[in-house]
Amino acid sequence: MFVITIKAQSPQPLKPPGVEERLKRTNEVLQQVVQPETSQKTAMEQAFKIFFTAEDKLKKDNPPPPPPPTDAKVKEAMDKLVNERDESIKRILTEAQFQKYQLAVKKLQPPIPGDAGKGGPPPPQQ
Repeated sequence: MFVITIKAQSPQPLKPPGVEERLKRTNEVLQQVVQPETSQKTAMEQAFKIFFTAEDKLKKDNPPPPPPPTDAKVKEAMDKLVNERDESIKRILTEAQFQKYQLAVKKLQPPIPGDAGKGGPPPPQQ
């Protein structure tokens, strides 16, 4: 009889994707769904780069609380950032493209904890 011993490594905390990684994924989804023209794509990339950079700073300065609830001030600041980004994008795209953009943005959002049946992680165990 043989005994196999496996030494488990300590789990490393997951590092969130950087600005460039998120830009790449965002561009792929938006290109597929919205199909912007070259000038629109460049302007959209700039709007998302500004958004992701500000988002990272906001998250760094305000580490996320355990879900739920989200700190009202952080949520308000994030909502403001999202609205500013979307207003920038709306000026770039046609109305039809902007409607497709709104659908694409929903695909880009991470799943909500507790939505395990909808692609999200299971709720935290207590």
